[in-house]
Amino acid sequence: MPSLYFCQPHAQNQGMLRAIVSIDDCKYLVAKDKMTYVGEQFPKVYEGSSQSVDFAVLSIDASEVEGEWQAGYYRFEADLMKLNQQLLTLAR
Repeated sequence: MPSLYFCQPHAQNQGMLRAIVSIDDCKYLVAKDKMTYVGEQFPKVYEGSSQSVDFAVLSIDASEVEGEWQAGYYRFEADLMKLNQQLLTLAR
């Protein structure tokens, strides 16, 4: 199943695994056209700027590829607090 990471450049972290979600959940969390495919390597989170915006990364394994998705990493800008609230509604 796809993995969702929260990335906070100001914290100089490398991305924190936040959830394991289904492909259907991915569609609920963010529109695919709001994501940018960044390839098969996890994108750099911290590049020396303390003013970078928080974002999320969705990881899809080759064995999970379905329809319009491809294996690798998708980056998207997100208010991580709001995204976390959406995740909590999925858990209910």
